[in-house]
Amino acid sequence: DNQLPDNLKQTDRGENFVLHEDEKLIIFTTATNLSVLKTCKHWFVDGTFKVCPEDFYQMFTLHGLYKSQVIPLVYGLLVGKKTTDYDHFFRRIMDEDDFDPETILSDFEAATIKSINSLFPNIVHKGCLFHFGQCIWRQIQSHGLQKKYQEDKSFHLGIKKLIALAFVPVLDVIKAFDLIADDFDDDADDFLGYFEKTWIGEPKKRGTGRKKPLFTIELWNVYDRTVANLPRSNNSIEGWHNAFAKRVAIVHPSVSKLTEKIRREQSKFEL
Repeated sequence: DNQLPDNLKQTDRGENFVLHEDEKLIIFTTATNLSVLKTCKHWFVDGTFKVCPEDFYQMFTLHGLYKSQVIPLVYGLLVGKKTTDYDHFFRRIMDEDDFDPETILSDFEAATIKSINSLFPNIVHKGCLFHFGQCIWRQIQSHGLQKKYQEDKSFHLGIKKLIALAFVPVLDVIKAFDLIADDFDDDADDFLGYFEKTWIGEPKKRGTGRKKPLFTIELWNVYDRTVANLPRSNNSIEGWHNAFAKRVAIVHPSVSKLTEKIRREQSKFEL
């Protein structure tokens, strides 16, 4: 069942705009967009839910760093957020050409990470610094430490230092964490336990060294990106998603309605 009328399947320039269309995945892009993507060494991916039609779970977009600007190049409608959903999206794009990005920046969604790691084994995959901070803030709230964060200057500074570990060279992160953790009061022990288990790695019960954390230090650390003057977060994509949602102006539009808006977006970024 083709859900899209023919007049929406081409851009204003007359280029084919639908790379893939079935009940589980629709991908919008053009041959020109893909040729630009091929030249982009740095990719950025993120999902949004508000503007997604009822039959789909999220709009997942792939942006590239092109001439110092992060621009949208591939738009996907996905039915879920499982690893297989992301695999389907990435594989369909990879079928089109030999893409060879050096880095991909994403959020900390486990399924996205798994998909990127298996399909792009040779790239440097980074988690978004903004999302790293968001994860920590949510845990401050769930551990009931919000008031302490707002009123206790020492605790507030300690949290800022933990987030700043993202800017410390990878090999120095554990030593720096130990120094910072020593300054926390006992009432933050549970929160520190979460931070250690998730981002640093718990000390092994026997012998020296640490267990593997939920997210490797290499994933969330942005020291190298900072030195290379690369974007450390998906803020530009988040901003694009928010602005795009305002332009769509409907929650859960029809596929056709959303396609019209994506076509309009495409014409703005035509290169």
